Amino acid sequence: MYEELEKRRILIAEDEEPLRDLIQRHLESLGYEVTSAEDGIDALEKFRGKGPWDMIALNIMMPRLDGFAVLQEIRKTSEVPVIFLSALDSSDDIVRGFDLGADDYITKPFTLREVAVRIKAILRRVDWLRRSPIRPAVLCNGDIELDTKLRQVIIRGEPVHFTPVEYNLLQYFLMHIDAVIKKDELFREVWGYEFKGSTNLVEVAVRRLRAKIEDDPANSQYIRTVRGVGYKFCHVEPSDAS
Repeated sequence: MYEELEKRRILIAEDEEPLRDLIQRHLESLGYEVTSAEDGIDALEKFRGKGPWDMIALNIMMPRLDGFAVLQEIRKTSEVPVIFLSALDSSDDIVRGFDLGADDYITKPFTLREVAVRIKAILRRVDWLRRSPIRPAVLCNGDIELDTKLRQVIIRGEPVHFTPVEYNLLQYFLMHIDAVIKKDELFREVWGYEFKGSTNLVEVAVRRLRAKIEDDPANSQYIRTVRGVGYKFCHVEPSDAS
């Protein structure tokens, strides 16, 4: 059974009407207020005209404007959580989704329960971040500075853009320097749901994070892979340290 939920507003953009209706009815049965859009242009119009939203779920291969383009427009003005629901399951597509600022990516076919669990997990994480106790305003390691109040990351003195998932992953690593972190722990603490057997989301996110924080991602000094377990975020001295 699902916990009783506050009334949250969700926008779903899916061009396949039967699937769109199934998702909408299921989420409404769980207490969400759901609005649907039949294509990318419709989604943008409803995003701009009927907000604010607590969550947006986007298909990618939609007519008139695809989901990637919709998310690009959304991110110009909003950090609302966005989840992709897509038949595109290659690593390149998943990486692109996260690069554009997606919070999660579910590949088709999926169950209605899986969609509901993922949405609930993201909303729970957003609530936790809003209510979390005071933590250090700036987390540092090596040449990385993460400002938790501004949600800004500085690397080697320069600001670097991070997607929501990349930011949350880096923050979790910075709060657990030199600890070995299992992949299922990252699923639970960063994505907000229990490990289900596939490590693709974690591996893609870690690869993208390495590309942004490491001088040489192939020879990582910050994120070390612990074979068969997960990762270790290592303490590193600043490059200008004497």
